[in-house]
Formats: sequence, C-alpha cells, structure tokens
Amino acid sequence: MRYRRAGLAKAVACTAVVALAASACGSGGSTTTSDGKTVLTVATFNEFGYEELFKEYEAANPNIKIEQRKTGQGAPHHQNLFTKLAAGSGLADVEAIEEGYLAQVMSKSSQFEDLKEIGPSDVREDRWLQWKVDAVTTKDGKLIGYGTDIGPLAMCYRKDLLEAANMPSDAEGVKALFESWDTYFAAGDQYVKATGKAWFDSASQVFNPMHNQEKVGYFDQDDKLAIETNNDKKIFEQVSAAVQGGQSAKLVAWSDEWKRGFKESAFATKVCPSWMLGGIRDNSGPEHKGKWAVSATFPGGGGNWGGSYLSVPKQGKNKTEAAKLAAWLTAPEQQIKAFTAKGTFPSQTQALISPELLNQTDEYFGGEKVGLLFAEQANKVPAAQYKGPEDGTIQETVLSPALQAVEQGTAPADAWNTVLEGAKKAAK
Repeated sequence: MRYRRAGLAKAVACTAVVALAASACGSGGSTTTSDGKTVLTVATFNEFGYEELFKEYEAANPNIKIEQRKTGQGAPHHQNLFTKLAAGSGLADVEAIEEGYLAQVMSKSSQFEDLKEIGPSDVREDRWLQWKVDAVTTKDGKLIGYGTDIGPLAMCYRKDLLEAANMPSDAEGVKALFESWDTYFAAGDQYVKATGKAWFDSASQVFNPMHNQEKVGYFDQDDKLAIETNNDKKIFEQVSAAVQGGQSAKLVAWSDEWKRGFKESAFATKVCPSWMLGGIRDNSGPEHKGKWAVSATFPGGGGNWGGSYLSVPKQGKNKTEAAKLAAWLTAPEQQIKAFTAKGTFPSQTQALISPELLNQTDEYFGGEKVGLLFAEQANKVPAAQYKGPEDGTIQETVLSPALQAVEQGTAPADAWNTVLEGAKKAAK
C-alpha cells in the first residue's frame, strides 16, 4: 500500500535500492530536448495517478516534455530527497512529499520555493481544505507544497462476521458500535466472547489513528517532546487492554501474514483511510466481494491518515514552469481524474463537492457511494496535527515495536517505559 510510512528516518541509502529507485538517484539531466522543449522532471512514489495527466499537459503545452521519476515505495523516494537536499543538486523539478515525512521536510523549508511567490497568481489557498494548507505552511507564512490527496478515516467491517456473532451489521446498527473508542473496544470484547476470534488486525493500526486525532503528535509546536503530556499513554493503555482481551489478530501491517489475514477472515474490523479500500479489495479477493462494508461513523469523530504534496526545490532549473505544472496537477479537475485512476482521494474543496466524485461507488463494498462517504469524512477533520521533525521516527521505530511486544506478551507498563526511553533518545 501507498502509505506504509515504513523506515522514515532509517531508510536505506539510495545506492542500496538500485533496482527500485535508479531513476530517482539519477542526476538532474538535460533541461531541454534536442528540439528545444523544456524538460520538467517529476519525482513521485507508488501511485499518484498522473500518467495520463502528464500526456494531457504535454498536449496542451507543446513546449514542455515531462519525465517522471517513480519509485515503488515512499522510503527510498524520501531518502533520495534528503540526500540530494544535502548535496545541493540532483533533485527533480517537482518533488512529491508524503505527510509522514513532512515534518522533516519542513525543517528544511528554506531549500524549497515559496509557492505563493513563484506559483500561478490564480492559485488561491482556499483551493484546499484549510488543514491541508496549514500543514505545509511555515511559521513565517511560506507555502512549500501544493496538496494532492488525503486519507480521511472511516471504519470497514465484515458484515457476515458481525452477523455470525449476533451483532448488528447494517449501516444504522453499527453506528452504536463505532460511536467512540470506548464503544468500539466494548464491541470488540463482545465479538471475541461470541466467536473467539480477533476484532482488529494490529495494535499499531488502531493506535495510529487514535494518536492522529490528537492536536499535536509526539512533539508540541515548540518541538518539545509531548509524549508524556498528551493522551498517548491513555491511548497506549486502551489499545494494550484490547490486545490482552484477545481483540488483536497480532498481524504486522503490510506483511504477508497480514495480507493473508484478509482472505482468511482473521479479523472483523479494519481502520479504513480512503486509500485502504484498494488494499482490502486486493487482499480479501473476489470471494469476499459484498461481505465488506464501510461505515461513515468513526470513533472519536473524524481523522486523517496519509496524503501528499508537490513541492518545488530551489535547486531546480525550471522553477516557474515546475510550479505551473504542480499547480495544474493539484487542481480539482485533475485530482478527480487521479482518484478515478488510482483511488487517491482529493484534498481540494471544489473536488469534494463535485458530482463526479460524490457519485462514485464501489461494488466490492456493496455499491457504497465511497466518494460521498469519504468527502463527508474529510470535512470532519478539524485541523492538521502538528508533527515534530522526529515524529515519524518515533512512530515507526519506537511505538510500533512496543505495541508488537505487547501483542507478544510484554506487560503494557514495561512496553510503555520502553516507549518513553526510545522517544527521549530519538528527540535528542
């Protein structure tokens, strides 16, 4: 899946992923073609849904030739980004940034163009949801990225498994189950008691969205470690108690075992950012079509998990043209096309009210109007969560391993002490 956020700060160097990221590790290359066209390089990862859009842009702008540098995963893409930032050369004209790496990028914001200054004058900030803009705006007001997609949260569940446990499975019935995290875990206890099977897939896959609903991440807005003063300990204890109650299938997200878990009906519910629908569909297989459903009722209200931006590094050779392309790609019309192509949910306000988006359905999930559902969920997100420079490192190398340890029998109190030690070390 696209937003693994695996190995944020510990990703291997570009030279170690030759086969995966050879194009991203290349030099800047020529800025013009033999027939005088301006070459614009665009570096992305996984699937942005831009391939056909690039052709469309070139047709409308015959003086432009677009070269895409596309890596398979986010980690090598961002490692290349940070390596080339340090070197002072070699980046693409347009560089994609995933929100899990955004704090690290924002700490280097002086190396990116202010798109308010070099971008097209008709691009207004109200093109995007306000929290999407806030997350990529520096403290002195510079905008260093145009928003592409987002990951509004819903809850996916297996109707047939809930029915087998004599629990409600229709849209109205599950509202009470998913109203809050307290009711969600209480329903989990009920499900485990009735079936002896797991309620959710992984402790970290539940902890992450709960944590993402907090105002700040692991650091406050002064970049001081906040893990001892926010609600993370309470969240950790809630999730750990559910694990001890048998609610977790104890599957490591994105592993082969996790993928098989969908097909083997190893769990009944799954936290569902919009981009997870494709993963559920692919991993569960055609035999489970119509058994999965999506609920617009999400514990704690709403939330976001994932999403990206397009930025223009200062070291680029064609910065004004690059900003023009990035602005066009992130316009509502183009982002709806990208959603249709690859399921990347738009962050643009006009896209979120477009009939073309709102009327999109998904037959795998019973014909649910997923465009409308996730548009409504996106509007429930109150603000962007502030993340410090080492937020991703703590999430991936401290919290996730600690929760996995709880799933393997470590006492929650001991695991939490390990979290505190690891977070303090990462923050130094």
